[in-house]
Amino acid sequence: MVTGANSGLGLVTATELARHGAHVVLAVRNVAAGEQAARRIAGSVEVRRLDLASLDDVRRFAAGLPRVDLLVNNAGVVLLGPRRTSVDGFELQFATNLLGHFALTGLLLSRLAAGREPRVVNLSSITHKNAHLDFGDLMSERSYRAPAAYGRSKLATTVFGLELDRRLRAAGSPIVSTLAHPGLTRTNLTPRAWEHRARLGRMIARIGLIATQPVEQGALPQLRAATDPEVRGGQFFGPAGLWETGGRVTEARLSREAADPAVGQRLWAAAEELTGVSYLPVPAADRPS
Repeated sequence: MVTGANSGLGLVTATELARHGAHVVLAVRNVAAGEQAARRIAGSVEVRRLDLASLDDVRRFAAGLPRVDLLVNNAGVVLLGPRRTSVDGFELQFATNLLGHFALTGLLLSRLAAGREPRVVNLSSITHKNAHLDFGDLMSERSYRAPAAYGRSKLATTVFGLELDRRLRAAGSPIVSTLAHPGLTRTNLTPRAWEHRARLGRMIARIGLIATQPVEQGALPQLRAATDPEVRGGQFFGPAGLWETGGRVTEARLSREAADPAVGQRLWAAAEELTGVSYLPVPAADRPS
């Protein structure tokens, strides 16, 4: 299953997985866009509606899924305008990029544990390296700067993927948690982020044609994280080029804060409280047959 699979990195990832024989669930907020994307994919796919910014919708979606072998938490939003909130009252980037995926993964955990060589991939960003988690203001209510809020949401996503790996290992779970980031890649996130200033957005998009890599290249780190049989839990992949902005796939560097287990434990407790989803990893010995 790939979240945000109707365009960009998610569409490339879903397309390649289906091309190599997987049955892929396209988990998308816009069903019409998802169905249009599905018609472009050669292989076995289905479209299901999922709004990660709504915890009720995440629960509805998770309840309707059978066994899952691979979960790619790809979907994300970038907002560069005024602060916006989800239906649950959370800052929208943090709600979508972290909390929705945290809840979804937790709700699917037992079905993942019953899967074949189960794996979870979380999509990070190079912006996580300069971000900081202010646990006194995770929702950016006291101070809001859109780029900083986005970086914080991606740092939180990275911390989540690493802490998930620690907890799965400790529980003896068969599930592997990996991470990836796409460097600087041409997707529709940037034009959407600048919808409030369309002319500037178009100019930035033109500059991006030079400064960014094609989406097919940008999807390779998460495809490796999702499919390489030699991947170990906790590995983080990204481009090998200058400042990890582009190039071939290699192991990427984590920020010190992202790799700190104490930060992982603190974020986990906060995410459980905010989402109301508590994890119960299934050890290998207790897996359903």
